[in-house]
Amino acid sequence: MKYLLLLLLFSVQLVFAQKKDFSKLLNTYQTTKNFNGVVLLATNGKIDFLGGTGIANRQQATKIQTDTKFKIASVTKTFTAVLILQLYEQGKLDLYATIGKYLPSYAGEARDKATIYNLLTYSAGIPDCEGETGMAVYQKPLPVDEFITQYCSGQLEAEPGQQFSYNNSGYIILGRIIEEVTGKSFARNLEEKILVPSGMKNTSMLSSQNIIGGLASAYTFNDSTKIFYNEAPYFIENFFSSAAMYSTVEDLLKFDQGIFGYKIIKKESVDLMIKPNAALGDVGLGFWYTKGYDKINVPYVYRPGGILGSAANWIHILNSNQTIIVFSNTNATNLFEMSQQLYQISTSH
Repeated sequence: MKYLLLLLLFSVQLVFAQKKDFSKLLNTYQTTKNFNGVVLLATNGKIDFLGGTGIANRQQATKIQTDTKFKIASVTKTFTAVLILQLYEQGKLDLYATIGKYLPSYAGEARDKATIYNLLTYSAGIPDCEGETGMAVYQKPLPVDEFITQYCSGQLEAEPGQQFSYNNSGYIILGRIIEEVTGKSFARNLEEKILVPSGMKNTSMLSSQNIIGGLASAYTFNDSTKIFYNEAPYFIENFFSSAAMYSTVEDLLKFDQGIFGYKIIKKESVDLMIKPNAALGDVGLGFWYTKGYDKINVPYVYRPGGILGSAANWIHILNSNQTIIVFSNTNATNLFEMSQQLYQISTSH
């Protein structure tokens, strides 16, 4: 009995010391690296640390809370990949069929050449929708079909499946394919097939016209002036199924566990999702895979996201079912570096 009590006391002291170190790191990043955001670490879905710091809205001087909502940018793509895999499981979609089978209105050269799998792995050969203008394509509101016709079509710039080229075009097309196959909007598919089953009540699609309570405003940091500015205006809905969602860190943990707990897709689909394509930069489906990199020297998958001042980083350690999520409403901080520091603390006691 005495041994058990000593063991329990040691465990409590260990957890307390670890949380103190997490809090110290969070404070250091806020004061020295301009971090504004929320961090979460969890093991087997149980939260080990949850903390937030900084300013959510600089005009109103409101502080970030642990349940603050953030634009999650390209983390949206992992939701899109899951919806595609669900349709694949149901036999409603063939990953190796071409775009034209499910989106016959698509007029680009990739129509009968690039597959769904190519779209998922950024290897469809479709030119970057942003072209040479960058954010300009998101600064005029366009219906998704018009956006695809105008910016996600045209001639191939590479043979499908041969070359990795990261851009939003493929995942925007995937969103329309989901709509065509199901006869429902992307937002409704998202709600019915992921958000409601996972209990994610603080996650949804964004629109420039909608007011989302508790959503952090985003700011860009100028390295020269050391001043935060309002991010440039754009229409978030143009990003559609590639980057137009918001969430909280706790909601994203539910999604994480829905995937890796095989609740919303089967194990076979998860295995396919995290399988690296060596010829395409080890990209999976909605994730990247690595056997270990820099300070995290164990196998993990990761999904970053960023649009101007909105940034997110999501890491899932495969052998320990450990999750690290960092959201920020500025571009001032290296979130991957911060995630590595958080991981080191979690394994140092």
